[in-house]
Formats: sequence, C-alpha cells, structure tokens
Amino acid sequence: MHIGDLDLGDRPLFLAPMEDITDPSFRYLCKKFEADVMYTEFISSDGLIRDGAKSLKKLDIFDYERPMGIQLYGHIVESMVEATHRAVAAKPEIIDINYGCPVRKIANRGAGAGMLANIPLMMEMTKAIVEASPIPVTVKTRLGWDNESKIIVEVAEQLQDLGIRALTIHGRTRAQMYKGTADWTLIGEVKNNPRMHIPIIGNGDITNPAEAREAFDRYGVDGIMIGRAAVGKPWLFKHIKHHLTTGELLPEPTVSEKVDMARMQFEKSLEFKEGAVGIYEMRRHFSNYFKGLPHFKEMRLKLLTSLDVDEIFGLLEQIREKYGSDRPEVSGGFWDR
Repeated sequence: MHIGDLDLGDRPLFLAPMEDITDPSFRYLCKKFEADVMYTEFISSDGLIRDGAKSLKKLDIFDYERPMGIQLYGHIVESMVEATHRAVAAKPEIIDINYGCPVRKIANRGAGAGMLANIPLMMEMTKAIVEASPIPVTVKTRLGWDNESKIIVEVAEQLQDLGIRALTIHGRTRAQMYKGTADWTLIGEVKNNPRMHIPIIGNGDITNPAEAREAFDRYGVDGIMIGRAAVGKPWLFKHIKHHLTTGELLPEPTVSEKVDMARMQFEKSLEFKEGAVGIYEMRRHFSNYFKGLPHFKEMRLKLLTSLDVDEIFGLLEQIREKYGSDRPEVSGGFWDR
C-alpha cells in the first residue's frame, strides 16, 4: 500500500488519532509493537493558529515514530489552510483531515463529523488543503450523518477527485457515535467501487487478530485503523501482524508483562508531560491494562486516584505480586514474541 510516495508494505496497521490518548507515551508502546502508521492527537485548527500551547505541543514528532501523520479539524476553510501550513512545518509524512469525530462540541460546530451535514463545505475545504499541502493529504470520515444519509460511496469519489491520497472510513454514522456495530459492508463497497483507486483504510470494531483478518479478506481494504481497542492493549498490532503472517494466535501477555508495559508507558508519560498531567492522562490506560482482574476494585481505585508517583509505581508492583502469572514467562519477554 502506498500513500503518495510512502510505501507502507502489505496490509498496514494504523493507530487512530485520539484526544488525550495518542500522546507520545502511548505511541512509544504502539510503535514497539509494530504499528505501521501513527497519528498525533487530533488538533484544532483554531487552537493551532492562535498558538495555543496544548495544540502546539501536539505537533511534537520523534524520528523513531515515523511515518507519522498530523490530523487537523475545524470548520473554517481559511483557518484549516493556515493550520495545514503550520502542521507541515512540523515535518510529518501525512496531513489528515478529521471529518469523522462525532463528539457534540465538535460536530455541532460543523467540524469533524459535522462536515457530513455540509458536503459542499467539506469539498471546498478538502480542495483548499490539498492545494496548500506539499505532502500527501488523507481524510478520515464516517458513513454519513445518520441512517438516512449514508452517502460515503459518493463522498469517497468526490474526495478522491480532489486529490486526497487515501481515505479512512469508520463504519458508523455520526448519529451512532460509538454505539451499535460498525457496518463494514459499506466500507467494502467503497473499496470495490471500480472508480476508486486510492487506498481505503477500514476502521471500527477491530478488537482481535481474527477480526482484522476478516476485514482484509472479506472487504478487501488496503489497511486497518485501530483506535479504542488498542488502549491498554498496545501489543494488539504485533498480535495481528503475527496472525496475518502465520495464521497463529499469540497468547495474551501475562499480568507481569502488562505491569512492565504500564510502567514503561507511565515513565514516558512523566517524561513528556508537565506536572500531574502525566498522571491524569495515564489513568484511562491503567484501567484498560488491568481490566478483568478479579477482586481488583480497591486497587483500581487507588491506582486511578493517587497523585503520588512513587505510590503509583508501588501499586503496579503490588499488582504484579498479587496476580502474578498463570503461565511461565516466555524467554526474551513480550517484545520478542
């Protein structure tokens, strides 16, 4: 699969851009587990052109993460074009336009998935950004605004004709938010449309290697983007790749190995974030790393409320000691599987 001159190999896996989640600490783990393409957290065009500190910080890219994309959202064409110039200066490999975020405060302003209610503006904005960017521009969007307006087949053709180099489709409408089941049949319809020649990346409800294989085999997508399913499970990328290559399923990491991953991500979070932000933004990850452990409520509460770094590291070691492993460690550890 190629995005412009960028060769991503066969059946690449993408880490979706997610606010307060796909920060450098999480990306560090996902890259170690072989995510092919990653994105910064999505960035408000208004925040970026106003030199907002939080928006500017999101532009940080490290060489070991490449290839990297920066995803922008907004509802004003001129602001998005200016933000594109600033994002390009950060030297990513891809500029991605967010036409898919369903969150009310974004969509109701006409940004993100709100663009699905104003297709002429979507096309005007896309054309302007493609013309402004010297690097490949891609788009992420949804099937449509609601069940009565699943217009993705037509929209995909129009976006392609404006010069985008790849299209990611989340298999839900804006009205669905993240509820219900992703509809991959329409993603497959876009991919198999004889008019389409750019890569199509499918997104939605890929939570394990078997589902990834079915998405590639049944719907013919060029790549898969994984979002929420990777939170607390950064090893998912490597497990999918192993299954696609060998047909085998790797065992889930032991509790001790999950502690190692959580510790590593927490260390990186403290390194990249100022003050208590590195603690606050790890809490969702901690909760997912250890989801399903029996009788975990009390320890989970401590882990998600403590503001003491040493105490948090101590709690992680207590989890290791209490829950240990139900099978022996594999020689070389989880990185080498």
